[in-house]
Amino acid sequence: MTSQPGPNSAPSSVVTGLSGNELFCIDKLGYRAGDLLVGNSVYSLGLLGGIGSAFNAMAGGEVNQITEMITAGRHLSTQRLMNEMRQSSMHGATGMSSELIFHAGNVEFLSVASGLYRKDGQMPPWAFTTSADAQELWCQEDSGYAPVAFAMGNVAYSIGVGRGITGAFKQLQKGEVKQYSDIFTHTRNLALQRIVGEAQSVGANAVVGIKTSILPFGGTGVQEMLMVGTAARHDMSDAHFARMGVTTSDLTAEETWNLAKIGYSPLMLVLGTSVYSLGFVGGLMASFKNYVKGEISELTELIYAAREESLGKVRAQASSIGADDVVGVKTYIYDLGGGLIEFLAIGTAVKKTDSAKTKTDMLPAQAIIRDKDTFFNAAESSYGVSLTHD
Repeated sequence: MTSQPGPNSAPSSVVTGLSGNELFCIDKLGYRAGDLLVGNSVYSLGLLGGIGSAFNAMAGGEVNQITEMITAGRHLSTQRLMNEMRQSSMHGATGMSSELIFHAGNVEFLSVASGLYRKDGQMPPWAFTTSADAQELWCQEDSGYAPVAFAMGNVAYSIGVGRGITGAFKQLQKGEVKQYSDIFTHTRNLALQRIVGEAQSVGANAVVGIKTSILPFGGTGVQEMLMVGTAARHDMSDAHFARMGVTTSDLTAEETWNLAKIGYSPLMLVLGTSVYSLGFVGGLMASFKNYVKGEISELTELIYAAREESLGKVRAQASSIGADDVVGVKTYIYDLGGGLIEFLAIGTAVKKTDSAKTKTDMLPAQAIIRDKDTFFNAAESSYGVSLTHD
């Protein structure tokens, strides 16, 4: 496991982020480890950008200045990582990440991945990057998804003072606060549209392994919704999938493999979000009931209604694209304050198809064993010391 030697140079040791299980998986795929790759960029929002963003945040919805800055910073760091990959004549990079680290008012955009070389030395049709670790990569490739490029879609947004004032009147009544539901629905779909756009730009017809995060952006009161995944190519002969253009999925790599084995392929990541208010009257009733034992029926009914509304939206999206089922549905409840809650349901719509199959009959144990941590930072909990690590 050595780096490619240059002219008149001795082989050097490889420094990789790949674990033993991952090394096993890349070996089975015909790769060997290359060095760890890093790309970064440090940005400052700046006074003018900060003022402009503050005014945008008053209106609610996307804060374009912050979205543009984050997107530019993330892309610049990933591009620099890819430049390192190409300079080393690597054939791929796995486990690629995109992180934000705040340093004294500035923000660092950091990308890290582990490089790969083909064992036969033959240059593949393209040098790929993927968000999948090497274990996930094995599952995806064996399911027929050839990685093309790390892909992401993001949106920085604020609920906004203006929308908040309008919504405050609705909080006097129990039920859905549509102004808030619209903001959250729009921003979550924007992130999905943007990751699909990146996949289209590199000629991919699928985005697999999508991971979704909601991150606070410093102390600005703005949040970023980020989706990262792998733009991939799959030989989908089924006309239904061809009409989709780009399929999307937040299924794990193991789930993708298992579904392919029984003849199902992902169609689209679907989500439903609803923001509900307990209402002024309901809030008073619930507060009185807190003094006695028993069910708080107002809260029970509110959360049940929010859940049903969100799941109904997921079901409607899946039906509109002709899906057979929605699998891997996860539900989340967020307390937005002021008696408001958001209920988010997210899953992957799938369809039975002849295009779904695996190259092998069984997953190797090394592709599903989760690695154990061997470094533990007890200093922070014992002494209150905060250590920043990349």
